[in-house]
Amino acid sequence: MANFNLNKVMLGGRLTADPELKQTPNGIQVASFSIAVNRRFRSNDNQQPSTDFFNVTAWRVLAEHVVRYYHKGSSIFVIGTIQNRTWTDQQGNKRYATDIVADEVYFVDSRADASAQSYTPDSYNNAGASAPAYSTPAGAAPNFEELKTDDDLPF
Repeated sequence: MANFNLNKVMLGGRLTADPELKQTPNGIQVASFSIAVNRRFRSNDNQQPSTDFFNVTAWRVLAEHVVRYYHKGSSIFVIGTIQNRTWTDQQGNKRYATDIVADEVYFVDSRADASAQSYTPDSYNNAGASAPAYSTPAGAAPNFEELKTDDDLPF
């Protein structure tokens, strides 16, 4: 039997608070934030709403992007991996946590609500160091061209 391993998660929801940016002792940027994701489940033939909360970590350029453009209540779509951590607390108890490590983030709000482009690893790497994908100044709307009809699309 083939050895098969897959660790990929996709979440869409809203930020529960402004992302928090920190720096490791080596100077690497890391952002932490939490996403609330609504779901429904059936109980006694009734749809019951519920909310799940997920802790997300973003590293390096992605961390800076998240802190700059996302705020409490922002809709966000995250693609990443699930990571489990264990440690021993000050009382000697073994503690566990499960986090999502973001690889990509996307805006979900309309263009009028968003203040920059989405970040993906390819968009930053292809843009080159002199022109990152998120070069729109904070608070400024991105430079999108309005198309009147779908007939104007090149594909």
